[in-house]
Amino acid sequence: MSEGRGSAIAVTLVCLVLVSQWVASDGATYTVGGAGGWTFNLSNWPNGKSFKAGDVLVFNYDPTTHNVVAVDRGGYGSCTTPASAKVYKTGMDRISLAKGPNYFICNFAGHCQSGMKIAVNAS
Repeated sequence: MSEGRGSAIAVTLVCLVLVSQWVASDGATYTVGGAGGWTFNLSNWPNGKSFKAGDVLVFNYDPTTHNVVAVDRGGYGSCTTPASAKVYKTGMDRISLAKGPNYFICNFAGHCQSGMKIAVNAS
């Protein structure tokens, strides 16, 4: 009978370890711009936040007037969209952060140049 009990304890321990790792890897969720959503003049929004790889940014906006484009550093600085860039346009986009710098712009005419862009660094 003790062999069965030992196996049950071992299985329980393995399950607990797996569950704890799954919960620990679950990232935080941040709504970009807070209640105001994805809009102009948000470049300071990431300040004071500690982002980690796997955290999720939620971009809420009107898809008839905005979008979200994941760009590289050059696209962010010049407000241009590389051909390989991922364009999001649902108005309720959820984007997981990669480790390191993550750059997002709105590529509707003049929007990025008017401050509709953010840079987020995830550890």
